[in-house]
Amino acid sequence: MNDRIRHLLDQMSALEEDLSVALHEQEASAIFQIKGKRVEFEHSVRLAHRRLKIGFFRWVVAYRPQNLITGPIIYSMIFPMAILDLFVSFYQATCFPIYGVAKARRADYIVFDRQQLEYLNFVEKFHCTYCAYGSGLIAYVAEIVARTEEYFCPIKHARKVLGTHARYARFLDYGDAPDYEARLEKFRVGLGAKK
Repeated sequence: MNDRIRHLLDQMSALEEDLSVALHEQEASAIFQIKGKRVEFEHSVRLAHRRLKIGFFRWVVAYRPQNLITGPIIYSMIFPMAILDLFVSFYQATCFPIYGVAKARRADYIVFDRQQLEYLNFVEKFHCTYCAYGSGLIAYVAEIVARTEEYFCPIKHARKVLGTHARYARFLDYGDAPDYEARLEKFRVGLGAKK
């Protein structure tokens, strides 16, 4: 990777971090505050949320029938997701310390905070919990796999790949062979320091 591309990637990373901080500040200052694991809304917002809440029976009548019919199929995915979670967490817990790779914190990816939204009824909160687990789990697994790929094979593909992880942009170019082993070792050492 040439210096210009490395410089641009560094700038992109810094801008993404700045944007994330700015968005978080905007959200937090708007209508709620995060206190530990709790999200606290202003009193007037809580009252407005309660007024918007649709009761269970009215919700069932107004709900789309196709969603009720496919519900068992959707929720049956909890079993393979839980198994994936168990195996990937076990892999990370046992192998990452051996490799000297910093572990991905599960709680940074799987976040359950939508239950605190008072405009959702208990079924909607259940749906949100399921989706938060599923999408958070995929992000958690993707980060563990990305760290594994960076440890064993930090080389870009010859063809363009859609949906690459954030680490991929810094990987070695396809076919860039000089000093491969030395550069691979730098990636490995760097993984121990990353949080």
